[in-house]
Amino acid sequence: MLIRRETPADVDAIRAVHAAAFATTTGGGATVDTTPVQATPTQATPVEATLVDALRADEGWLPAYSLVATDSDGQVVGHVVATRGRVGGAPVALGLGPLGVLPGWQRRGVGTALMHAVLGAADARDEPLVVLLGHPEYYPRFGFRPAVELGVTPPQPWGPRYFMARPLSAWRESIRGEFRYARPFDDL
Repeated sequence: MLIRRETPADVDAIRAVHAAAFATTTGGGATVDTTPVQATPTQATPVEATLVDALRADEGWLPAYSLVATDSDGQVVGHVVATRGRVGGAPVALGLGPLGVLPGWQRRGVGTALMHAVLGAADARDEPLVVLLGHPEYYPRFGFRPAVELGVTPPQPWGPRYFMARPLSAWRESIRGEFRYARPFDDL
């Protein structure tokens, strides 16, 4: 596996990774002439599959933090992105996500490698803080903790339990206030 920055040639593959990684099956139903038709599962397009495209078009897009994992044949099997976020109105944080891995590659270390790579890139570029919405039992392994412990409050409507932050080497105690993701997150 290789971790590298995304290229323009990766856009469709990245969309496919997030569509597969976040796919959910929902029961659909229809009626024809008042005769019920058997409901069949349909695939809803996950918001993560189109969110990255919207982020690319936003002023918060930071190409250095859009990373792909590729297999030995060069096929994209995972993707992570971090975009410019603001704390208390200042551009002093990154909003991480989405992070997606093709189902056949999950639980094989791809997501962990992507997470370490994006955090390492952010730290090397003197970013002070990375935040995400995530599972409170999973992300502490990467140094994340509740953002409110650092004085960073979640944007509405998200509550503090899943809103986590990871201070990096450039972290300063003066970074406090409400966090705002890049604009496309407001449309979720």
